[in-house]
Amino acid sequence: MTAPESLSSAEGLQPELPVRLAELAPVVTVIGDVILDSWIYGTSERLAREAPAPVIDQTHEVFVPGGAANTAMNLAALGARVRIVGPVGCDEPGERLRGLLTDAGVDTRFLFAHPAATTTVKSRIVVGDQVMFRLDRAAADHAPEVLEQFAATALEAVAGSAALIVCDYGGALHFTDLPARLAARRNRPLTVVDAHDPHHWAAVRPDLATPNAGEAERLLGRNLGAGADRVTAVAEHAQTLRESTGAAHPIITLDRDGSVLLDETGVAHRTWANPATEKQASGAGDTFVAALTLARAASLPLTTAADFAQSAADVVVHRLGTSLCTTQDLVDHLSGFYDALVPTEQLLAAVAERRAAGQRIVLTNGCFDVLHRGHTSYLNKAKQLGDVLIVAVNDDDSARRLKGPDRPINPLQDRAGVLAALSCVDYVTAFSTDTPIPLISALRPDIYVKGGDYTPEMLEETAAVEACGGQVRIMEYVSDHSTTSVVQRMQARASAAPDAAGAPVGPSHASPALGDHDARA
Repeated sequence: MTAPESLSSAEGLQPELPVRLAELAPVVTVIGDVILDSWIYGTSERLAREAPAPVIDQTHEVFVPGGAANTAMNLAALGARVRIVGPVGCDEPGERLRGLLTDAGVDTRFLFAHPAATTTVKSRIVVGDQVMFRLDRAAADHAPEVLEQFAATALEAVAGSAALIVCDYGGALHFTDLPARLAARRNRPLTVVDAHDPHHWAAVRPDLATPNAGEAERLLGRNLGAGADRVTAVAEHAQTLRESTGAAHPIITLDRDGSVLLDETGVAHRTWANPATEKQASGAGDTFVAALTLARAASLPLTTAADFAQSAADVVVHRLGTSLCTTQDLVDHLSGFYDALVPTEQLLAAVAERRAAGQRIVLTNGCFDVLHRGHTSYLNKAKQLGDVLIVAVNDDDSARRLKGPDRPINPLQDRAGVLAALSCVDYVTAFSTDTPIPLISALRPDIYVKGGDYTPEMLEETAAVEACGGQVRIMEYVSDHSTTSVVQRMQARASAAPDAAGAPVGPSHASPALGDHDARA
């Protein structure tokens, strides 16, 4: 499937993006260990007489698809056409699971019932907001005939798919010969591996693999540490993780610390999570994988797809139980950023609290008129220099003074909203002066970042930053992705395209600026 160019070049998380992805509705096949999750809620006010154990008075029970079935449910909720492949038993939990998936619009033709299989059920007992314990029922071993039917059915289902997700949690799928069969298959679609042992699938050479921190530690044979130390450790072992997963781009998910996207150069991109209590959080990893795969199947740039997946995971991690992120959920989530401009006085108070907690403040600024890959890469690297990233955006009048009468193309509120939706950005504020020097003096950033072929001595802002005890850092930017070059390409295409009468369309009124201050942020 080939996505429209406007989508394949999308760099920002605009609120309409989830809708456009749902309209494309790519076919995604999910192969893996399907589970029926049971959430049993109750109250507890006494201990049992026969043992020092709490007595749970059950109030209600909720059944939801889990494991690979939860990944499939999230894909369907985001608008994909989903096929699910896996064995269930000829039992009541298997029928219940099939019914839940079918009701959600998932194609269950390849979900096969076999008398030698057992439907895995995971039951969680919840009192208040605390999971007290979990009871699992799963097959102790797997009959050869189940494994053979599993692999054969999977290969059949893959045909005609835009993407394939392998969900291997150590169940029946792990004991099939599907890795060898997939590795030998030509013209395989976009392939994403979400496995407890990603090395088991390395021969498949997947496009993406999504090990979590614990799985990455097992691949490396070492502890990653905690917090920011895990990000550093992942970066140091990027090549080993690529080799051990076999993936072109492993994405290591680090729960509260977001995710790290790796390529042949090391860390290509990072996302930052909006964490919540994990007492009842379940399945956020499945949501991340589903959203990531949908985005890539629709040809979104990889870094944008990672941010999109992080946004979806942020939605569900704030909910109880095994939860889904729908298209509308993401529209609402991303729309919320369009009121994200923080007034200076409020920002100063927030920065004071962050600084008191020992966090380093990073500030950058620019017009950010048409967000592009140069911007997103630049901002992602800027965030990694400290703990809090503040982006100061020229208001419309100051952008017009810098860029000319036909700029900005996008008004301040839209520019700020797209920036705020990036997981690396903590605060967006506006300034009306020709330089951000007054704002620098007020915020007193630890690090002031500028992008482009400057030296600190060339910048008017340097004296103000150093007077506050801060440092100026210059970062490279991708000049081919500057706003000016984007506008020029738009003009060239508009000039070349015939109008309804067959005559070439004239150039647009947007005139490229002599320089591209906003591309250098």
